[in-house]
Amino acid sequence: MSKAYLAITLKIDEADRANAAGVYTKFKAPFLNTIKGATSKELLIRDEDVQVLHGFDSAEDAGAYLSSELFNNDVVVGLKPFLKDNPDVRIYSVA
Repeated sequence: MSKAYLAITLKIDEADRANAAGVYTKFKAPFLNTIKGATSKELLIRDEDVQVLHGFDSAEDAGAYLSSELFNNDVVVGLKPFLKDNPDVRIYSVA
């Protein structure tokens, strides 16, 4: 069970969502298999935005992921062409 969540909310035009979902799909397995403390990764789609919800063993693991090569060199680079605004990034601890 996850003890912390990293929620990244992205403003992406509807026309670009399939491409953004491809980035999510491409890096889901590497995230789960190589990132310390990673327990889950879900893509949530709403009319106004897209959210990627990452589960972790701890808030520290969630914060460390934001500094990882996978996040900065692969995920961010892959999503950048589709972003309409800066992402909203939040880390939550489970009570």
